[in-house]
Amino acid sequence: MMKAAFFSKYPNIIDYVYKLGRREKIAEMFDLYEKVITPENIAEEMENIKDIDCLFTSWHMFVPEEKYLDQLTNLKVVFYGAGTVKYFAEPFLRRGIQVVTSAQANGEFVADYAASQIQLAAKGFFHNLRVDNYSARDFHGKFKYTGFFEINVGLIGAGMIGRMVIERMKLPSIHVCVYDPYLSEEKARELGVKKCSLEEIFSTCLVVSNHAPNIPETVKMLTPEHFASMLPHATFINTGRGATVDEEGMIRVLKERTDIVALLDVTFPEPPAEDSPLLHMPNIYHTSHIAGSQGNEVVFMADLCIEEAQRFLSGQPMKYSVTMEMLKTMA
Repeated sequence: MMKAAFFSKYPNIIDYVYKLGRREKIAEMFDLYEKVITPENIAEEMENIKDIDCLFTSWHMFVPEEKYLDQLTNLKVVFYGAGTVKYFAEPFLRRGIQVVTSAQANGEFVADYAASQIQLAAKGFFHNLRVDNYSARDFHGKFKYTGFFEINVGLIGAGMIGRMVIERMKLPSIHVCVYDPYLSEEKARELGVKKCSLEEIFSTCLVVSNHAPNIPETVKMLTPEHFASMLPHATFINTGRGATVDEEGMIRVLKERTDIVALLDVTFPEPPAEDSPLLHMPNIYHTSHIAGSQGNEVVFMADLCIEEAQRFLSGQPMKYSVTMEMLKTMA
């Protein structure tokens, strides 16, 4: 039987993700080492784990020092029960060790969250939450909203999550516009979307949803000019990365354009400073990075790791392995 171990800076993260019988399932599939390996105990535990074949982990994975990686001579694959592997994967990949991500599983919940917000935004839900937008005499509010019908929805980024949102927007009455420099015209037609510039996205779409990764090319690419060009009573949703937004510029525009609403699940830094206007403006709604897996949802990521481990054990190709090239454009 192949050997496996759990690695994490914080053992409670392993308990959180691999709960509801998932840890026990892995123990049935592998000779599973009983302790969670941490930066603090790896030296004393190395003799016991040096021949492991597989490593399971989640948020707060750590990169073992080179001297420890040198001793893991049997290690073949890292199963990551969470989203981005960008912060730790490279040293493993350089040694020919496969890294598997559960980003697909996590992305399903992000896409559901974004799609729900898009529909509510089109209905005017978030504008209507503001008490200054309606009164007892004018119960339906000052504005008549377009609704979730015959509108343009703009998506920034057509990566994994962006494409999941596209699938959820596949209605004859919803016209999806996408900005993604890596998306070809042919692929856009295949997805049933219109490829647009950022300027077109912001100036023609009632709802704009950001799914761009944080890479050097995207830092502060969403400028004050983009926000100033938004349609009346438009909504901006960010479940991507806060660093892609010029937040100071966005704040200046939203102070003037009080008809625009921003729904921010991510910011930069995260969380914002307590005195940040992002937390105190009436047309900005801030949530604490909850779009991804929460509560029992995290177990879906453990399930993906288990499915991939089953493929690995049976000699089948795994579906969610990451390559060095993929790291360049990952969130």
